[in-house]
Amino acid sequence: MINARQHSKHEAVLAQARRDGVVLAGGHTDARRGWFVEPTLIEVTDPKSPYMVEEYFGPIMAVYVYDDADWEDTLELVDNGEYGLTGAIFATDPAAVQQADEALRYTAGNYYINDKPTGATVGQQPFGGARASGTNDKAGTIWNSIRFVSPRAVKEQHQPNATPGLFALDS
Repeated sequence: MINARQHSKHEAVLAQARRDGVVLAGGHTDARRGWFVEPTLIEVTDPKSPYMVEEYFGPIMAVYVYDDADWEDTLELVDNGEYGLTGAIFATDPAAVQQADEALRYTAGNYYINDKPTGATVGQQPFGGARASGTNDKAGTIWNSIRFVSPRAVKEQHQPNATPGLFALDS
């Protein structure tokens, strides 16, 4: 982690996850040299678990296994999340991919199909989160520059409008 405060935060989250019995792999920290947090996989049975809805910014991944019959409800659940840095769908059924693509259109700043949702390559792939995960301004692209300018539209008539009842303001 970047500092002791962040390390302590993750240490507390992982200690709670171990007490909850939801850690499948990893789950440990070490502050003896640096602020190490072991990559951790957590499985939850509640899709609204804090492990699913909090944004930890650390190597912690929570998974929720949904029933195939709940596919559409699961898409709606994902689409109604608060955060949206990146998202991914893994499927071999083209109809499921298309349905997810349509349902999750505005869910994440970067969206992956059958690929890991991490490691956007600067200069090759734009990156920026949606919703509470960022401004979606796509660092590494022209869209990032919009944060530093104030667009203005100007319309000029080359022939004065002679329509009766219209007037111009003089300065």
